Amino acid sequence: MATMEEILKRLKSKARPDQVAEMAKYGMTAEQRLGASIGDIMEIAKESGKDHQLAIDLWKTGIPEARVLAAMVDEPDKLTEDQMDDWVKDFNSWDVCDQVCGRLFDKHPRARVKIHSWSEREEEFVKRAAFALIACLAVHDKDADDESFVELLPVIERGATDERNYVKKAVNWALRSIGKRNPNLNQAAIKAAEEIQRINAKAARWIASDAIRELESEAVQQRLRK
Repeated sequence: MATMEEILKRLKSKARPDQVAEMAKYGMTAEQRLGASIGDIMEIAKESGKDHQLAIDLWKTGIPEARVLAAMVDEPDKLTEDQMDDWVKDFNSWDVCDQVCGRLFDKHPRARVKIHSWSEREEEFVKRAAFALIACLAVHDKDADDESFVELLPVIERGATDERNYVKKAVNWALRSIGKRNPNLNQAAIKAAEEIQRINAKAARWIASDAIRELESEAVQQRLRK
């Protein structure tokens, strides 16, 4: 098993400082960022294997790529609610938020509890995490029934008035992801979007119109028919 120092050295060998400024243009925080690609991080994660303590140590570095790697190598069965609450407070970049939610947090049995809790929080990336989790569960949780997602549509509706860029984009992502899961949820998501469209808020109108455009598109409808 590789040590924390060896893994960190390997990660830093993949640094591309010339890419950091470009990543910042897309809203990825530049603070402590190495510029390593997701492909490189995935390769290191595969080589290192699952290791809960390594994940904890990587997270503490504060390096965005190390935190993404932490989500990849952590052991979901050792993930606790306290750890989720501690890590979510450290989110300061959309890419880290989304990677952690989609590679680790959505595997926790109480992920839906966190959705309800975090969606009421004021911190931008904590709130984003709630909706990123919805989107990730819609894709990854193959065994969940339709009702478990219908129950999340009011959460999405409440979040649709938040004008902050990283929140409204995640709300939109969550709504579209539910609507692309199957024909029944497609109709439920479109109906929810129509309700959101009636809200007197710029963010809500954008979220709804963008979601309806995709969910009613021939490409999505054709895929759902199959």
